[in-house]
Amino acid sequence: MGAAKQGLASFDPIKEDMIHDVNLWPLIGVAVIVAGFVLRFNPMLVVIATAVATALAAGFEPGKVLASIGTGFIKTRNLPLIILLPLGVIGLLERHGLRQHAQAWIAGIKSATAGRLLLVYLAARQLTAAMGLTSLGGHPQMVRPLLAPMVEGTAETRYGRLPERIRYKLRAYAAATDNVGLFFGEDIFVAFGAIVLMTTFLSEAGISVEPLHIALWGIPTAIVAFLIHAWRLIRLDQALNRELAAAEDGAAQ
Repeated sequence: MGAAKQGLASFDPIKEDMIHDVNLWPLIGVAVIVAGFVLRFNPMLVVIATAVATALAAGFEPGKVLASIGTGFIKTRNLPLIILLPLGVIGLLERHGLRQHAQAWIAGIKSATAGRLLLVYLAARQLTAAMGLTSLGGHPQMVRPLLAPMVEGTAETRYGRLPERIRYKLRAYAAATDNVGLFFGEDIFVAFGAIVLMTTFLSEAGISVEPLHIALWGIPTAIVAFLIHAWRLIRLDQALNRELAAAEDGAAQ
């Protein structure tokens, strides 16, 4: 009887009503965005469809949804210009032989290998990102027009014509090197957005932490990430020696 009274006392009808009143339909946006990316639809259309589906499921009026999208577009209307201008410049440079010149230049360095070149870029990318210079690299402005062709050029100088699978493998390593250098380098920069977010979150929780201390604790992680990826790049040279040497022996026989 005492347990039953305690159970009745702990029952709160207001909390029960709040639980039943929670609308889970807005979570349909998660399903929309997962389905869109699985089916490989245009990312911009997927994001817009997700926003519209979530807003309608939450009970927003269609006019309000369109007004919110229009307001966001007006606030960020200059963003496409910032993105497209560098792409236009890179396109003009590629049209005038940027890739070919990069390959020819790196081919003249006999001691260069694909792994060594990527290792140098990893160190430069991580150091510049640690100083806040994150825009000095990147896939569209550095990896595709310069780094990947230079890596392919070093491999062609040592092994001759490369199979397509090796070319794609080298391009993947070039993109991964840029990602690793940027991701773990920018964590050391004291004004990085993630560090500011962590500092604000901890402050709201009553924990006082200086942004500089968080940035300093990112240094060991950055060093370990550099060593691990450097080891992978050294193994890349060894793997190329094995694969392409075996292919040459097979062709000779």
